[in-house]
Amino acid sequence: MGQSSVIVILGASGNLAAKKLVRRYSHRRGSLDEKLKIIGLDLTHMEHDDFINHINSCVDASTPELADKFKVFRERCSYITINQDAGDDSFIELRKRMESFIESDEAQNRYFYMALPPNIYVAVSEQLRRNCYSEKGDSQIIVFLQIEKPFGRDLESSVELHQKMEPNWKENEIFRIDHYLGKEMVKNVMTLRFGNPIFGALWDCNHIDNVQISMTEAIGTEGRGGYFDDVGIIRDVMQNHLMQLMALTTMERPGSFSAEDLRHEKKARVLRLIPPLDTKHTMIGQFVKSADGKHPGYKDDDSVPRDSRCATFCTSVAYVKNARWEGVPFILKSGKALNESKTEIRLQLKDTTDAMLRDTAHNQLIIRIQPDEALRLKMNAKMPGLELRTVGTELDLTYKRTVPDPDIPEAYECLLLDAFKGDYSDSVSEQELEASWKIFTPLLHHLEGNKDIKPVDYAYGRMHCEMLDAEIHQADGYLRQAQKVRTAWRTSSAPISTKRNLHGEHVAGSGYRILLN
Repeated sequence: MGQSSVIVILGASGNLAAKKLVRRYSHRRGSLDEKLKIIGLDLTHMEHDDFINHINSCVDASTPELADKFKVFRERCSYITINQDAGDDSFIELRKRMESFIESDEAQNRYFYMALPPNIYVAVSEQLRRNCYSEKGDSQIIVFLQIEKPFGRDLESSVELHQKMEPNWKENEIFRIDHYLGKEMVKNVMTLRFGNPIFGALWDCNHIDNVQISMTEAIGTEGRGGYFDDVGIIRDVMQNHLMQLMALTTMERPGSFSAEDLRHEKKARVLRLIPPLDTKHTMIGQFVKSADGKHPGYKDDDSVPRDSRCATFCTSVAYVKNARWEGVPFILKSGKALNESKTEIRLQLKDTTDAMLRDTAHNQLIIRIQPDEALRLKMNAKMPGLELRTVGTELDLTYKRTVPDPDIPEAYECLLLDAFKGDYSDSVSEQELEASWKIFTPLLHHLEGNKDIKPVDYAYGRMHCEMLDAEIHQADGYLRQAQKVRTAWRTSSAPISTKRNLHGEHVAGSGYRILLN
């Protein structure tokens, strides 16, 4: 940002703007650009001091250094209340406010961060184009995508939204944020794949048995039931976050890290090779109150209809129709109110031959995206001693243990800096969105159009929705493979082994237990 720049936050009174955008920029690495200004814009009436207090409540100023940074930051901030009944007046006021920061012949970059519901994207974008577009600098719409509001509800509505925005804003002026693309371990996927021949040589259907991509949360809807009931877990997580993870896992090597090569040539191309999800290989669930009664069920929320069929858990199976991934099931799973919050990609390699080492555990490569970023490789080794006994072990690269005080930036920090630098490689393209909606739209229409389909109940806080997992995994061969091999997990200082009895069955010795891996 060498020249004058303005960030306009539309929806500035909301938690998203305060918690994500403002907090990141008040704590930016290094010093703030002297020519950077920030303007909040919203329907909520606030005076300047009210706006500062609003963002102050979400900012950590616990140390003198952070307090000094926030003091400088808030001097750059101002707020405008939108008057819905005044037509263009509020946006004309916004233009005059931005122009007051520069000389008449000076260029200015303007970034409009839309933390807004998609149903008003078009109207607001038209106002911005008509009244606030920078003729001498760059203008850019930064669309907050897929956390609070999906970009459309299905393929048709997403395409319609693009078509209505297109006359005012070109594709290279729209930066769509899926915050998962800014996470450290997601950014690491390409380096892992293309920077290590040991993995690149195994990354295909000849070696990989199945891939699991999961995002689970230990919390429920927590007072957001009314919003969530209109969206559901498929639109909220699977159509966007999980599809981006799947695209990075399955795409071919790009020619470069440019936006053109990465988004259009590789990610969009592989997404187009994924057929619509099969309803026969999809199961949905909805959480009810916990077994101890301490946590309410989904429909206990007053804002949720008593007859709601909204899915809070979904597991499904996707396939990529190309030579590299032919026949490999990609098991997608997402849910709320489970026993833990985690996001990971788990690649399970094919079983070893039975000629020498029978029933050894599958090799697995696990990419833990959050929490506790890690890369783990599960493998087999010989137990020290005279007998030929195998032991399950792993190579573990957990960032917090391996790298002292890892400096892992927030996902929003990475993506916003990319947007301001004009780097669109981690912006979700229109082609990617269209391909992703094609995968999920038939399933969504089937579930919502058949009122006889009801989600299976599962208790708040369960490890997972066991019945749903079992049916999906059994249908696609995963459960059979998992049952064939049981991995020993240490519960004391006793050695771990996979020793077998006369019938070839695994037996558990003192000090350890046998669990499905």
